[in-house]
Amino acid sequence: MSSSAEKIKKDENGRLIVPDRVVIPFIEGDGTGPDIWRATKIVIDGAVENVYGGRRKIEWKEISAGEKGYEKTGQWLSNQALDTIREHVAAIKGPLTTPVGKGIRSLNVTIRQALDLYACVRPVKYIKGVPSPMKNPEKINMVVFRENTEDLYAGIEWQAESAEAEKVISFLRDEMKADLPGGAGIGIKPISAKNTKRLVAKAVKYAIDNGYPSVTLMHKGNIMKFTEGAFCTWGYEAARQQFGDAVITEEEVYKNYSGKPPEGKVVIKDRIADMLFQQVLLRPDEFGVIATPNLNGDYISDALAAQAGGLGMAPGANIGDNCAVFEATHGTAPKYAGLDKVNPSSLILSGAMMLDYIGWDEAAARIRQCLAETVKLGKVTYDLARQIEGSTTVSCSQFAKAIVEEISSLENVR
Repeated sequence: MSSSAEKIKKDENGRLIVPDRVVIPFIEGDGTGPDIWRATKIVIDGAVENVYGGRRKIEWKEISAGEKGYEKTGQWLSNQALDTIREHVAAIKGPLTTPVGKGIRSLNVTIRQALDLYACVRPVKYIKGVPSPMKNPEKINMVVFRENTEDLYAGIEWQAESAEAEKVISFLRDEMKADLPGGAGIGIKPISAKNTKRLVAKAVKYAIDNGYPSVTLMHKGNIMKFTEGAFCTWGYEAARQQFGDAVITEEEVYKNYSGKPPEGKVVIKDRIADMLFQQVLLRPDEFGVIATPNLNGDYISDALAAQAGGLGMAPGANIGDNCAVFEATHGTAPKYAGLDKVNPSSLILSGAMMLDYIGWDEAAARIRQCLAETVKLGKVTYDLARQIEGSTTVSCSQFAKAIVEEISSLENVR
């Protein structure tokens, strides 16, 4: 680290203090991770240089995790790696392999839980020119806020026919009078008021700050009444308690305003999970921010990404009160590793989210603008080229360089 580069800090109110020369850690990732990271670095550095004319700069600090971490230290994810993210407040990562039959359950889940990154934020907005199965993909502009720390992803489960599973089954049968088959695998689904309310509060604040008209609470509370049903109840409570006059419920809109929301209010509504999957296909423009428990959020964010071109175009962030990690939302695709072939857009757009997070909004906007322009010009990686007539297939790194060329061609913003 150079003597002039500094870490991000926070003031007494939790606001970020970001130096013009800032140190940001990165995890390269496994499989295609190194390819898409190199491309992402080219774009982020190019945008920062062109927009700020050298006044601002990122110094990158590598964290070894995943396969590289295991090779160096014998650990898939070390405490030192987690501490580095905490100390630097913001970090970015490529996709990580989840070891099968050894190591930890999931590196991604472990990072989220260990750092209490309770909000998985997944914006899904259509980029013109990207192939989509939808008739009117331009209507897609949603942001999923997925609770990241509990639900079935808490990892509280026992293998079928294990002593632990049989012990839990015996307790549920004998003490709770539950009717359970013998030899079942058992999982526990915790959903709490505290974690629900902080997630929904972050979603509502995002909607208010970014001009989204509604927050939809996605749940399966008609069946799981005391977990997902409680998520819905607590979500409404958090919105009313913390945002008062800035929000209005859908029920109040129809009761008092003939179905037309008053100007300046964010509408809070809820939908049963299976119903919402249908409605985001049929009426996508009726939804803005979606707040949901963990498993539902995993499903709906991937389904929405498919409507806007697939996971290769979908950015993501894991955000807590103390730090944030921005990541590619797709897997490692090991068969393409080292081929400089895959689409780096997911990680590039996640990098733009990171720039927003640290307050470098102009550079973030330039990345989004110029990535979209590069796609419009038909300079795309193979996954998009095979679906776009008349396009030119470029490599992962060439795609990044084409974006930077677009950035450089625009008048600098100082």
